[in-house]
Amino acid sequence: MGISCYRVYDHDLPEFPFAIEFYEDKIYLAEYLRRHGMTDEEHETWLDQCIAVITEITEIKPASIFVRQRKRMSHRDEQYEKIDSKKEFFTVEENGLKFLVNLADYLDTGLFLDHRITRQMAKEIAPGKRVLNLFCYTGSFSVYTAAGGAASVTSVDLSKTYLNWAEDHMVINRFKDKDKYFFVHADVKQYLKTLQPNSFDLVIMDPPTFSNSKRMKDFLDIQRDHVELINDVLAAMTTGGTLFFSTNYTKFILETEQIQAADIKDITKATTPFDFEGKLKRWCYRITK
Repeated sequence: MGISCYRVYDHDLPEFPFAIEFYEDKIYLAEYLRRHGMTDEEHETWLDQCIAVITEITEIKPASIFVRQRKRMSHRDEQYEKIDSKKEFFTVEENGLKFLVNLADYLDTGLFLDHRITRQMAKEIAPGKRVLNLFCYTGSFSVYTAAGGAASVTSVDLSKTYLNWAEDHMVINRFKDKDKYFFVHADVKQYLKTLQPNSFDLVIMDPPTFSNSKRMKDFLDIQRDHVELINDVLAAMTTGGTLFFSTNYTKFILETEQIQAADIKDITKATTPFDFEGKLKRWCYRITK
């Protein structure tokens, strides 16, 4: 299958509120914050005991288990929050492509495992396409579509840190042609207003639920703004072009009547990997101009 990064546990037992993910020979252990009633010392002892059990079962040593704490209903705008500055990057593979993950420095690792099927879908329709990856994060969709034979790939993000990470991802996969692969540091809402019609054939857009970055002209609220965002994307696309749109907002309602598309298909279930079945808190749509 070519899958070495996957989730093995997600809060299946109420008394163990973790998400546990394998990144090859390392484990990312995310503890969901809740009112546990323990003192700091008791909590630390309990966590050490949990790690000991995980070590025994997985045979992964504690030094290779990376622990993070996050809110139960985390939104992807949290990905920009830095924890510290160890800068620990590890190279992992997914479907023969290389990715740099960081299990120590950020709330998110750099690779959203729940989108591996969506990435493969995008790759399959990428040949010869002009691709636009909006809110690109670390550029995993950019890598997949370049590997699929895209004519060009433009990656856009407001964070220079993540844009640099995306460029590193392209380089380690040998996609270095500066005439084909572009990186744009911009506020997506403003950037979309600058695009000409028929600029792109395939677009990926996975925005945060909410963002009020100081670098933005306006704040982003995905429920409020998604119609404008999607219609602006469609205006820049060729007729028959494809937009993959996803959101982590659990209460999201797609206002289909207001979207100027030829076809809208809910592909949430079709893009849910085996290790996220029954647990996935995101929506995904394939929208055709």
